[in-house]
Amino acid sequence: MSLIAIRHGQASYGAADYDQLSDTGYEQSRRLGRWLAQHAPPPARVVVGAMRRHRQTWEALSEGYASAGIELPATETDADLNEFDHRAVIDGYARGQPDDAAMFKVPADGSRPDPRTVLRGLLAALNAWTQDGVDGVPERWSEFQARTHAAAQRLHSNAGTVLAVTSGGVISQFAQAALETSNARAIELNLSLRNSAICEFHPGSDSLRLGSWNTLPHLAEARELWTYF
Repeated sequence: MSLIAIRHGQASYGAADYDQLSDTGYEQSRRLGRWLAQHAPPPARVVVGAMRRHRQTWEALSEGYASAGIELPATETDADLNEFDHRAVIDGYARGQPDDAAMFKVPADGSRPDPRTVLRGLLAALNAWTQDGVDGVPERWSEFQARTHAAAQRLHSNAGTVLAVTSGGVISQFAQAALETSNARAIELNLSLRNSAICEFHPGSDSLRLGSWNTLPHLAEARELWTYF
């Protein structure tokens, strides 16, 4: 009787198309599928966001169930589980705060940017977005909250385990509602989530309640596969 919310595997940060899994993201997802097939109850429902990285994560993850001979329900797609447009938020923030724009630049040599610098930049941009301080974005913070809360209500169930593949911003909204915490804490929760992490929620009287956060049992012996972006 729970919701298992999974953040997608590592996507392609710094590439022309972010919305696709990296080789690491596929490996994280395959390992997660094998772990879930062995240790978690088979889901009564599977709901996947409409983004490519969500679908690719599910496809890699479901290999573990197939190998174990576990039959799964038909996959549902819910676009309300899609992530906000992080690129639009970053670009809008950088236009308004040009002195901070350097934090978001990808190194010219093609290497991955310093995670600490990226984290500082994201924290600043996202907190500004929560205060309606970023112009030119396709979705306001309040609109993002409204659609993700609606998605959470549709996932709220007392009839078996629901497995949902989505993104960190969406899962952090589930947690914000469950914990009744501030926007600033919701952003911190978002940025704390690792790729392919499991977060578990349980049905409350009228909303989800947090059971566990940001666990990686499938990568316990593969610390080199722990990534945030």
